[in-house]
Amino acid sequence: MTGIALIIAFLIAIVVMILAISKLKVHPFLAIMGTAIALGLLAGIPIVNTPNADGTTTMGIVWQVGQGFSAIFTGIGLVIIIGALIGSILEATGGAFKIADMIIRVLGKASPNLSIIVMGWIVSVPVFCDSGFVIINPIRRSIVKRTGASGIATAVGLGAGLYTSHVLVPLTPGPLAASEILNLADQLLLVIGVSVVVSIPALIAAFLWANYCGKKDKSKEDLEISNNTTVKTYEEIVKEFGGLPNGFMSLAPILIPIVCMAIGSVSSFIDPDSQALIFRLMRFIGTPVVALTIGLFFAIILLVMTRKTTQFNTLTNDTLKMLGPILFITAAGGVLGRMIAVSDMVPFIENNADILVGMGLFFPFIVSAIIKTAQGSSTVAMITTAGIMMPLMATLGLDSSIMSALTVMAIGAGSMMASHANDSYFWVVSNLSEMTPQQGYKYWTSMSVIQGLACMAGIFVFSLVMRVIGVA
Repeated sequence: MTGIALIIAFLIAIVVMILAISKLKVHPFLAIMGTAIALGLLAGIPIVNTPNADGTTTMGIVWQVGQGFSAIFTGIGLVIIIGALIGSILEATGGAFKIADMIIRVLGKASPNLSIIVMGWIVSVPVFCDSGFVIINPIRRSIVKRTGASGIATAVGLGAGLYTSHVLVPLTPGPLAASEILNLADQLLLVIGVSVVVSIPALIAAFLWANYCGKKDKSKEDLEISNNTTVKTYEEIVKEFGGLPNGFMSLAPILIPIVCMAIGSVSSFIDPDSQALIFRLMRFIGTPVVALTIGLFFAIILLVMTRKTTQFNTLTNDTLKMLGPILFITAAGGVLGRMIAVSDMVPFIENNADILVGMGLFFPFIVSAIIKTAQGSSTVAMITTAGIMMPLMATLGLDSSIMSALTVMAIGAGSMMASHANDSYFWVVSNLSEMTPQQGYKYWTSMSVIQGLACMAGIFVFSLVMRVIGVA
């Protein structure tokens, strides 16, 4: 099958995959792998390697699956594991709570919504947004009690801050996996830098919408606090952790890897081919997996300082159990991308690319938004969309480093839209903040759509600036 028939088959396959995940509850790994193999068969790829008359060999589906699958594990897999383990340690030691506490002290209590949004954005860099909300929610409730801030406004703001870095900023698995699939594994510092810039419109939108929501309604939590229902004090929360760790050591597992990657980038900028020991050392510590390993070392020191080293084995086991599905889904996304790349679909699109080229960064945004809204998981939406985009980057004119990074951001912005009942995070935000499902849809689902659109608008403007100055 070739040409327009293959494109139609591809679209049907994606719809079937989404329905299998969202309606039939088929695990995303099986759904994506099944879709990849089906596309390979429809594209005429042989099942096993087949010798040709001219002495060449057409590599079969079995080989292509192995290549696409293993490429993820030899690339970003270890980075995802180490990054998640750092997050687990920060969560267990109170380091994430300490970071949140430091942000409150810096920004003050005069603007609780701004403080809570920034707090969420920073904490969710190493910690999953679901876990981050659970960690910070007691602080949020305490702030609501002490300042009289709106429970709905702070809940929606916290959810939005966590959500933004969850879909945009590595070290979380979604943007990490998308970066690997789009060949940016060695340029994570660039992705992080771009993600910080494009987070700003999403955070501004979150601040404005959260303030608006807080003026419109009250949650059960607001009513309980106004009636003096007991809320944990800051001191009680700290006591549960057995005291909070040192501020520098709480930040070090996040900041040190970024500094190491920056050092590697400086080395490559000054003299990328130098074999001098100092430059080789700088490039070595700037490698993402090495930089994150150094960050993990500081996280282990934090475990020692908080006398929780006995939890290290349990934390590692729990992290690996949590990451297993994500890693396999990521690998399945790599297989899907490979099947598209070796089929006749790419040459056909290259010859008929006018419409897609005109869409530019809006194409991955729309694809990711459709997949996210249909099946609920931002991570699955990002990985699947990245797999679809990988063979099309050159065709769409997005294959430069900066445009590839912006493509990751566009995919992330799309994966925000829309968080509703099929998304576990919808229930985390609404239930822990004691909003009704109706209030969750009215304030949180609308927030996710507003953030996604604001973020995409920022990405588009940023891409225009990059093109004007000749960087893109």
